Amino acid sequence: MALDFEGRVAIVTGAGGGLGRLHALALAARGARVLVNDLGGAVDGSGGSASAAQAVVDEIRAAGGQALANGASVTDFSAVQAMAQQAVDAWGRIDILVNNAGILRDKSFAKMSMEDFRLVVDVHLMGAAHCCKAVWPHMQSQNYGRIVMTTSSTGLYGNFGQANYGAAKLAQVGLMQTLAIEGAKHGIHVNALAPTAATRMTQGLMPEAVLAALSPEAVVPAMLVLAHESAPTRTTLCAGAGGFEAAFITLTEGIYLGQGGQVPEQLAQRLAEVLDRHGEQVPASGAAQGTLEVGKAMAARG
Repeated sequence: MALDFEGRVAIVTGAGGGLGRLHALALAARGARVLVNDLGGAVDGSGGSASAAQAVVDEIRAAGGQALANGASVTDFSAVQAMAQQAVDAWGRIDILVNNAGILRDKSFAKMSMEDFRLVVDVHLMGAAHCCKAVWPHMQSQNYGRIVMTTSSTGLYGNFGQANYGAAKLAQVGLMQTLAIEGAKHGIHVNALAPTAATRMTQGLMPEAVLAALSPEAVVPAMLVLAHESAPTRTTLCAGAGGFEAAFITLTEGIYLGQGGQVPEQLAQRLAEVLDRHGEQVPASGAAQGTLEVGKAMAARG
């Protein structure tokens, strides 16, 4: 089955270069009309220019596709709302949102300023929330939508020097989980992509031989799957160097100890049982944790 995007309208943020550019080009090549958003700033978020987004638009048009440029900062909700309206005014709908915009301000947590922490969270988390909020009513009214968050292995599993980035990236997974639940009745599927790719954000962080294997193009297929009408929902796909995996937040079966003065010591003694992953589950919602725990309590009472 060919992944066709004919007639679809997509917004890709941070699409002036790197992965975002490739996402925009791939969607356009398969028939989507693409609004290319990019502030045109440096990796750390400083500066700004509309030329980066326009260059990608020119590429798409030269190949026979349809595209528009937008230079809004995803941290500015009013500008993001105007961006969504720009797509609707031009093409009548919004089918796909790829939240790709991001910056890096890496330092060990001991040396990191709270300003740098806040700005990274602002761009990655609040930027994604702003974009989702702006497209949400349009997707609701047409009973169709595909939203792709860009998370990271740093958010899922941690990485030295990236406390701000990791916190913001895992928060996007939390946003994905709830939006997927709330969007289900409106045909809105929300997923997350954890890419491993060599872009300007990774230059200098890895050996050249490793960077050569991590072609950004290798990540694009996962985005296309998550943005397509056949996409799953509440799925986190990892992609890099031609490999694809899925990441899950699971819940172990755990144990029941009840309440009492000795429970802390009992829990410490039996912690290995709590951590045992045999029979773990992927909860359908956050309420599943409470359901599991109350069920154990009821069973213990006979």
